[in-house]
Formats: sequence, C-alpha cells, structure tokens
Amino acid sequence: MMSIKAANAHLSKDKILKGVIQTTEILKLPNSGHVFNELVKAIVYQQISYKAADSIYARFVTLLKTEEYLPKHILKFKPDDLRSVGFSRQKAQYVFNIAEFFKENKLMSTDWQSKSDEDILKLLTQIKGVGEWTVQMILIFELGRPDVLPVKDLAIQLVAKELYSLQSEKTKLLREIEAIGEAWRPYRTYASLYLWAWRRDNY
Repeated sequence: MMSIKAANAHLSKDKILKGVIQTTEILKLPNSGHVFNELVKAIVYQQISYKAADSIYARFVTLLKTEEYLPKHILKFKPDDLRSVGFSRQKAQYVFNIAEFFKENKLMSTDWQSKSDEDILKLLTQIKGVGEWTVQMILIFELGRPDVLPVKDLAIQLVAKELYSLQSEKTKLLREIEAIGEAWRPYRTYASLYLWAWRRDNY
C-alpha cells in the first residue's frame, strides 16, 4: 500500500471526503496475500449473517483439518460433504469450482503482486461463482491494491448517496459514483476504506 499521508493529502481535495478523513479512522487492511483461502471464505460469507457464516466456516475448517488449506484438501471431498457442514448446494459447487480452477491453472504458486488489477479480475472471474465484487475485495483486503473502487458494494453505494446527495439508482448510480471516484485516483482504495469506516461509525 502507498503512504496514507499522501493518500489523505490527495483525497482531501474532495471537500466532502476531507470531512470524512478528519473525523474517521480508516479501516485497517490484513494484507495476508492468501488469495485462494480468502476466495473460498468470501463464498461462505456471501448473503448470510456473519454469525451463521462463522459457524459454517468453523465446521468447514474442522472437516478439512487445517486452516491453511490447499485445493487438494477440498478436492478429496465431494460437494455433499460440504453440504453436511452447512453449505448450500450452490455454494458447495462454487467452492469446488475455485479449488479445481486453482489446481488446473497451478495458481497456488502465483506471484499475485506481479499481476495487474485488471489481469487478476479477468483471471478469477472466469470461475463460476466468483464475481467482480468478490475479486475487488481480494484486491483490497488481501493484496493491498491502492486504487480499487467497488461501486457495486452496497455500503459504498449507501454512503455515497448520503454524503454526495445522489438520487439515482442502479446503473446510473454506479456511473455517478465512478465519476466522483475519478478525482480519487490513484487512491480509490483509501477512499473506499474511509467510506466503509464512516458507515461503521455512523450506523
């Protein structure tokens, strides 16, 4: 990640964001680099409560007998085995899709930092069940990329609508947020982290 000082100086040119920066502590990034594990985890946590997901993920890790699992640890089971620890049929298949894709393409030894954001998005969204938003979360939280703006993230949309008095919905709203975010380059990740933190503090 680049310097927070440089990011703050640049983002503060946006008067609304400047107010957020002055009153909000930015979210911290784990930057683990565990792309495979975090992709699997992202599938588990999609569209259910954190509490339910925590429980399912704990049973999943117990089934695999390791937290640092590899594709081979998953592929020795069947999708029905994952359903027995709480996965839906669809999520079980998506996790197998990820494991098979990583194994077939020998991605466990990938130097992710040598790849561009666009290349990683293009590569990982080939996996059925892995969408643009999921890969953007990996780029931000695992790989620490400095210039990612996940406009399809609901919290980003809600905060942008409130702070910038946007009235639009759907595609027009996404375009408006993208247009506002052009001024944030090359620090759009930092802006996103501030928007998420602002929502955490105010709701």
